[in-house]
Amino acid sequence: MGRELAENFSVARDVFAEVNDALNEDLTRLMFEGPEPELTLTANAQPALMAVSLAAARVLEAEKGIDIAKESRYVAGHSLGEYSALAAIGAISVGDAAKLLRIRGQAMQDAVPVGVGGMAAIPLSLDEARQVAEEASQGEICSAANDNAPKQVVLSGAIRAIRRALGIAEALGARRSILLPVSAPFHCEMMAPAASRLEEALKSVTIHDPVVPLISNVTASTMETAEEIRNLLVEQITSMVRWRESVIHMIEDGVHTFVEVGGGKVLSGLVRRIDKSLSAISVGTPADVDAYLATA
Repeated sequence: MGRELAENFSVARDVFAEVNDALNEDLTRLMFEGPEPELTLTANAQPALMAVSLAAARVLEAEKGIDIAKESRYVAGHSLGEYSALAAIGAISVGDAAKLLRIRGQAMQDAVPVGVGGMAAIPLSLDEARQVAEEASQGEICSAANDNAPKQVVLSGAIRAIRRALGIAEALGARRSILLPVSAPFHCEMMAPAASRLEEALKSVTIHDPVVPLISNVTASTMETAEEIRNLLVEQITSMVRWRESVIHMIEDGVHTFVEVGGGKVLSGLVRRIDKSLSAISVGTPADVDAYLATA
């Protein structure tokens, strides 16, 4: 995870070193060498994913001579990716992003005992998925957590309600509904204790007004001030990630090229599902960097 970037680019190594210093531990060693079960603990995975995203962003800036904070029409991130977006444009420091994500990850894990909550991907429209969640709840929490793309919604809540939702969705013809292998029910009201802990942690962090329009997961519109960012980062913990609407917001303002910076190609795939005419590029490895620079 991020090892190739570190081996090939000094600016990537600098980002990883900054994250290590902020956390006062060698997260980079865990990212490069494992063990995987320890890395995938959400308290480690969240700052690690941010580190890879920022490393890739800094490589693009160094190799292409671009300034993400000046040359992007918008920046956006999915869930923890908002912290990467904030750091990429200098609204928060990389070190503070790492510290916040460590606290956020641990708080989210602590909020609900393992096995009590769950999440499921439902191939239905948002309205249909919400109807399924309402029918499945039966007095327990069950709600839409991610509106990722047309007919790609994730439900979150009490595991018994989530299992009921799978049966209801299948009866409606959603044959590919699946229980997700997650450790907690993210982005639902069961995360309220985590939101409180994050709110307290944010009080001691410096946040600057964004110099690039930053799309909020909570509102699917831009966050204009540091105070708005601070409030919406807390609200995001218990709110649905409105990714589909966020992408549509950018499209309607004339954006036609999306560059996903960091590990994986999930968001690029979602962008293309939202609108097949869009250009969506993933940059997370040295080979990706070379390919992007050859065409940019």
